[in-house]
Amino acid sequence: MKLSFKKRIALFNTLAVALTTAIVFIIIYAVVHISSYRHLDSDILLEKEEILSTLYWRGDSIITNKMLEWEVVEHEKVEVNPTFIQIVDNRDRMIFKSANLQSNLFLFNPKIKKEYFYNTEIDNQRLRLGQFPVINDQGIIIGQMTIGVSQQESYYVINNLLITLCIAFPILILTLYLVIYFAASKAIAPVQQLITTAAGINDSNIDTRLPLPENEDELYQLTSTINELLSRIGSSMQQQKQFTADASHEIRTPLAAIRGTLEVLLRKKREPEHYEEKIKDVIAQTDRLNQLLDQLLQLARLESSSIKKETINLSKLIKDSELKFDKQLMEKAMRVKSSIAETVTVHADAFFFSVIIDNLLSNAIKYGKPNGDINFSWEFDTKTFSITNDGPEITPQQIQFLFNRFYRTDDSRSSIVPGSGLGLSIVKKLVDLQDIVIDVSNKSNRTTFSLQFPS
Repeated sequence: MKLSFKKRIALFNTLAVALTTAIVFIIIYAVVHISSYRHLDSDILLEKEEILSTLYWRGDSIITNKMLEWEVVEHEKVEVNPTFIQIVDNRDRMIFKSANLQSNLFLFNPKIKKEYFYNTEIDNQRLRLGQFPVINDQGIIIGQMTIGVSQQESYYVINNLLITLCIAFPILILTLYLVIYFAASKAIAPVQQLITTAAGINDSNIDTRLPLPENEDELYQLTSTINELLSRIGSSMQQQKQFTADASHEIRTPLAAIRGTLEVLLRKKREPEHYEEKIKDVIAQTDRLNQLLDQLLQLARLESSSIKKETINLSKLIKDSELKFDKQLMEKAMRVKSSIAETVTVHADAFFFSVIIDNLLSNAIKYGKPNGDINFSWEFDTKTFSITNDGPEITPQQIQFLFNRFYRTDDSRSSIVPGSGLGLSIVKKLVDLQDIVIDVSNKSNRTTFSLQFPS
């Protein structure tokens, strides 16, 4: 059976209170029970001392000459709370029996050597008995004395207490459950309000925020956390929409160029050289589209990739990357200069870091000036790797959007500078995965990308 949250709160709290209450009731009953019997036993012990003062003995014989006088004063009548006395010797002969016992006798243990208390019933009257050995001056047990007092009063008190507790317990627990259920309903009312508000939030009103409670308690923290989560989701949804729009635009541009070229070729017959030139344009646009799809797939793979860090020789990695772009460097007559010692190593994922270097070098080649320089450097103190090129000026406003997907600083989707605007986005994703801090600066028309590795 599935219970609602407030019913579970009420049930669990009631069970806890019920257990505590049951323990308290048991303790109360035990204390009253023990106290009642201790009181009766105390009365019996007082009677014992008083009776022993009227007895004397000769050898192993018990003399009870004064018991008759004592009984006339104390026990001639059956009182409301009478005292019953029975004395026997070692030969089980009755030495003395109080008149209120009438024809009844107390069962006793002739072998007992110390005081012993127990309960019995005579003529439908509940009695508390104490049996005591009678010891002479030589320390020899010469008989057994049994003293009884009525425990009807104590029995009624204890029995009534037990009945009262048994009746009060379920009533108390039921009342507590209803009170706790009401309190729980009031306590989770703000949560219900949050649920109602959150249920009405969808992609069309993702900017809606949950109302913050007045008290800055745990519920306030929960609401704040949910609002922060909604902000992140909203930002992610906005980025996704922007990504979809940008991706569509980037894919549509080469497709439109290909379609336009083919339509021009179909209008009339042309010279073979003209066909060859247009086909090259189509191939170039197809390559651009293919590169874009490859980068999109690469971004998708990064979302589920795991990092495997290892020690990497930075100088060797740069040389390998330089070889990959040897053709592009020669076309723009650019020079790669590195001041990084061959012993410098970094701790990173080898494949991912090679992708970072490739994308940064490719970016430097695209935006660097012909006959320009690309410089690699390493700072030992801060463990920072830098790549600098003499590309166009980048404003502070442009830098903050530089790592966004499809962002191009030239503000043109049909720029003569090739690329899709995904390279730096991939770099940003990879450095974040490896806890590397990336920074961009532009001074005197020289752009520097710095990667600071964790200590």
